[in-house]
Amino acid sequence: MARVRLSVAERREELLRAAIEQIEERGVSAVRIADVAASLGVSNALVLYHFSTKEKLVAAAFTYAAEDDLSRLRKLLGRRTTALRRLRAAVRWYAPTGQAKGWRLWIEGWAAALREPALRDVTRDLDREWKAAITEVIAEGVAAGEFHCPDPTSTALRLTALLDGLAVQMTAYPGAVSRARTQEWVDDALARELGLEREALTAPGA
Repeated sequence: MARVRLSVAERREELLRAAIEQIEERGVSAVRIADVAASLGVSNALVLYHFSTKEKLVAAAFTYAAEDDLSRLRKLLGRRTTALRRLRAAVRWYAPTGQAKGWRLWIEGWAAALREPALRDVTRDLDREWKAAITEVIAEGVAAGEFHCPDPTSTALRLTALLDGLAVQMTAYPGAVSRARTQEWVDDALARELGLEREALTAPGA
């Protein structure tokens, strides 16, 4: 069956999605241009036409994944509701028990970033934007009198550090921590950081 002719933008997106799938399956170091091409039934030359090296393809794939995650985060934080509800929704989505990005992909990215400057830039920018968005909504909640937090920036850092660490545990060591226990710890940390009782996170109107 003949392949549908795609625009340049559509083809690049198709290649980036395929690259993400291959990285999650094989890892950054093992994935090859040939793997991405074979998964789509296209030639290596086509992949190299759009991304001249494997390094550029991998960096672009992580950038694509980061932009997708940040778009979802902005939608959650842009809802017309209380800062507490928006913050809780974002944290629950980002947590390893939620529906955020494939954590295996980002753990691969963090590891590769130690050796690849381009990947380090991508993962660092994602981390900064995530923390900035969380800091902003915490500050909004403080200003509105919804909760108390003397240092939103530090709170955002501690929350993301906890979520990242739990994600590594759950991804690298399946069964080490249950999803229920992980969610309990996340809610406990969020409530503690905001000076609230945990029940306040799920109270009507919260």
